[in-house]
Amino acid sequence: HNCEMWDVKSGKLQVIIPAISAITLGFIVVPKLLRSQRPPSPIPKTDPPRETPTAMSLGDTCQPCLGEGYATDGHPKWFPPAGNGRQTGLRVNNSLTETKVPFVPMEGNIVKWYTCGPTVYDVAHMGHARAYLTFDIIRRILEDYFHYEVFYQMNVTDIDDKIIKRARQGKLLADYEGMNKSFDDVKADVDAAVVAHSAKMQKKLAELKVPLPPETPKRLIEERETLLKEQELKVQQVSDIEATVKAAKDTGDVAKVILAGRDVLMEKLDTELGSSVTDHSVFDAHSKKYEQSFLEDIDALGIRRPDVLTRVSEYVPEVVTFIEKLVTDGFAYESNGSVYFDTKYFRKNGYSYPKLKSGPQGGAEMEASEAEMAEGEGALAGGTADEKRSGNDFAVWKKSKGGEPFWESPWGKGRPGWHIECSVMASELMGNNMDIHAGGSDLKFPHHDNELAQSEACHGCKQWVNYFFHAGHLNIRGLKMSKSLKNFITIRQALEEHSPRQLRLMFLLQPWDKAMYYSDQVVDDAKSKEALFKNFFGQVKAVMRTGCTPAENWTSEEIKLKSKIAHAQSEVHNALCDNFDTPKCMQALCDMVTETNKYLTSTQEPRHLLLQKAARFLTSTLRLFGVIEGSDEIGFPAAGAGGDTEATLAPYLDAFTTFRDQVRDEARSVKNTALLNACDNVRDQVMVDLGVRMEDVANAPSIWKMDDPETLRREVEEKKQKAREAAAQKVKNKIDKLQKEITKWEGARVPAAEYFKTGAHEGKFKTYDDEHIPATTADGTDVTKKNVNNYKKMMQKHQAAVAQFEEKGGEDFLKGLCEELEGLKIQL
Repeated sequence: HNCEMWDVKSGKLQVIIPAISAITLGFIVVPKLLRSQRPPSPIPKTDPPRETPTAMSLGDTCQPCLGEGYATDGHPKWFPPAGNGRQTGLRVNNSLTETKVPFVPMEGNIVKWYTCGPTVYDVAHMGHARAYLTFDIIRRILEDYFHYEVFYQMNVTDIDDKIIKRARQGKLLADYEGMNKSFDDVKADVDAAVVAHSAKMQKKLAELKVPLPPETPKRLIEERETLLKEQELKVQQVSDIEATVKAAKDTGDVAKVILAGRDVLMEKLDTELGSSVTDHSVFDAHSKKYEQSFLEDIDALGIRRPDVLTRVSEYVPEVVTFIEKLVTDGFAYESNGSVYFDTKYFRKNGYSYPKLKSGPQGGAEMEASEAEMAEGEGALAGGTADEKRSGNDFAVWKKSKGGEPFWESPWGKGRPGWHIECSVMASELMGNNMDIHAGGSDLKFPHHDNELAQSEACHGCKQWVNYFFHAGHLNIRGLKMSKSLKNFITIRQALEEHSPRQLRLMFLLQPWDKAMYYSDQVVDDAKSKEALFKNFFGQVKAVMRTGCTPAENWTSEEIKLKSKIAHAQSEVHNALCDNFDTPKCMQALCDMVTETNKYLTSTQEPRHLLLQKAARFLTSTLRLFGVIEGSDEIGFPAAGAGGDTEATLAPYLDAFTTFRDQVRDEARSVKNTALLNACDNVRDQVMVDLGVRMEDVANAPSIWKMDDPETLRREVEEKKQKAREAAAQKVKNKIDKLQKEITKWEGARVPAAEYFKTGAHEGKFKTYDDEHIPATTADGTDVTKKNVNNYKKMMQKHQAAVAQFEEKGGEDFLKGLCEELEGLKIQL
């Protein structure tokens, strides 16, 4: 972008983007050249005049910090970018202020964006999709609507405690399975693992139930409540593990017992033998496997690949250099082979920490909790508290213990801490400042705050990031979806039930920066919107296939619809400018579709060009959001692929649909069931497999629409399933009714003389009169006159039932009812 202003010979390029390479330039420039045509937008793509940047030392005031800056709601000062960035009227929710602020990039039209990528130790779940799909939507809006040139960097964490532990566990379990142990030995090992895991869970639960002191800050009280709920879930899951293991043991199958106790057995093996795993290829293979799985998942979701994907394993030398500078400048210190960032020294030198939590700097509210430190330092960091000068200090370099990969460094064999990787890799490609940093809201503290601290300390800059974007949590049953809670749904599992389009619509219908719940209701809402849009496109196409309208003169109805379309366009634009408010956009689109559908039903001669305007606006907006595919294709269409497939097929499908309607009408007139079934079959099977949706309309010609075959098959199956469920419910209702009837007639089998001696009356009476009415109760007391009258009425009713039973055939009648009941049960 504006390459003529980058004077490589004078060294200005190295100043603008430190340590950039020719290959990296390829990542920046080439994807932009390969971008396909963008949808139209009211935002003009113009750049303001730019001045050639001048060199600055790390100690100088960096460009974003020029000006006064302002603080909001207990946050440290935030400095609006002071560069020459293009303004579009866009306002964004910035986590550094927790307010909406104008979005202005530092350098003209260029937006430098870094997103925290996955820690590749297991399969990705829908909580990950919440973040990466959300940021994909925002990125598309910035690139394709506001026409910014976004350089999008994502990292892959392939060195981490979770990866190390999971890789060791997998290796140890494979070795264990290869030992071919006896059933009794495996059973004993799994039982011991379950007991140890249960004790661990119960101990943690007891610790969390201990009341907090009265002076505990509100933030830590809320954290304790959440942790307690999470731990209660984990304790409940122990019972599930025990039941699964018991069922597996009952089979006598060794493999099934190992599988049932897999997680707890791996935990036990790692505790006992983890330090024996020393082959680095074990960790490399594990991270590579799940990185590939993650990339396949984001491709399946239609998420644009980043412009550059950086792995920490490829940047270890740069990590060491970065840490050396922190140590030299006094911001970090070595202790027992590890290196820690000195948060007190950082604050003492005029920096703010933490930035993403509001509250008084240095106050109790701002101190890291035990749970936060445990999350930040990792699962293998036990026993390091005594090595720190302060409880808030965090590891930038970890001394490697047995069973952990290592790299050489000035402080001995070790590996990068979690937070340092993002600081180093982003700085390598973006320099001492970036426009956007993004990640899940659970990364705010300590991860992102620690990133900010070590980066600002290294660069001598008070604002390393101008805008922080945090996607809201995805909650399920009241708790955050996470692997540690085992309450997650993998992306692949979700895609077995729902299409990528439906999942994207689901996130578009929710505010991107607020927590949301994953439920059937939320997914069903997305499906209903998809159905609304599909039907609308199909209706418009069906009208357009009729040829030119007899007239194009507008009536009041067309003028009204044109106004509704213009209103929707304005609403969408305003919503996008207001913090990417996609729920408002979706509502505006739905309202426009509803109004257009009303127009279609109210006029005999809909104006084609006006319909096209509404349909094209809906199409371009959905393509902007990534709901409609095809916006990222590279190069020219393949030879012979030109033309519109739907337009080519239209005359043939029109002719077939008309023919089928004629056959159906004739079959109805002569009540030919076989022919009607054949018409249904071609609609629900043959045409579905060809990707054609045929819809029968009462008292009107059938219409057809092109659609995804898999989606159509799923809909047909859902329709059949509903029909099966409805039929089953009818059978259940018949069974209930028949059971009540049988109970009634079984009572009528009792002779009058025995009526008050059996059933509910058995043992209640001692003597009876000549009409078999109770005279005395079981204890010899005379039955009252009032009760005698009641019993006579009951006897009369019973005698009538006996007579009716005999009229119906008596025992043979009852036998027939019982046989009918058994037949219904078999049918059910």
